[in-house]
Parts: sequence; structure tokens; C-alpha cells
Amino acid sequence: MKDFFYAIQDLFVDVLFAPYDALRALELDNWFGANVVSWIFLAIGFVAMVYWMLQLKTFNDNNEEDKSISSHSYL
Repeated sequence: MKDFFYAIQDLFVDVLFAPYDALRALELDNWFGANVVSWIFLAIGFVAMVYWMLQLKTFNDNNEEDKSISSHSYL
């Protein structure tokens, strides 16, 4: 059973986290290279926000939004 857990450790440390070790080596040489994953996630989030805003505008222009006061009686 001990070998099974060592195999899982070797899989994660030597194989799955190898790209992150390469990015860590870039950190001393190039700041942009070290933060490329963060920039990718930032770009994906920005594209998703723009898409969401365009969808909201589409529904607002078609008057499909339920703006009745009865949905929130406490207001």
C-alpha cells in the first residue's frame, strides 16, 4: 500500500506539476513569462465578462426582463 501512495506522489510531483516547475525557473529571468498563466486567466475572465454584458444588453433591448414590482414586494 505504501508503494501506491508513492506512485501517486511521483505522478503529481514529477509529471503533473512539471510545467509549473518550468514556470518557476522563468521567474528569475522574465516576469511576463512567469505570469503567463495569470494573464491567460485574466483574458478568459475579461472575454467572459464582455460576453455576459452583451447578453444582458440583448435581453434588455428585447424587453424580456421581468421588471415587475411584485417580484420584490419589500421594495
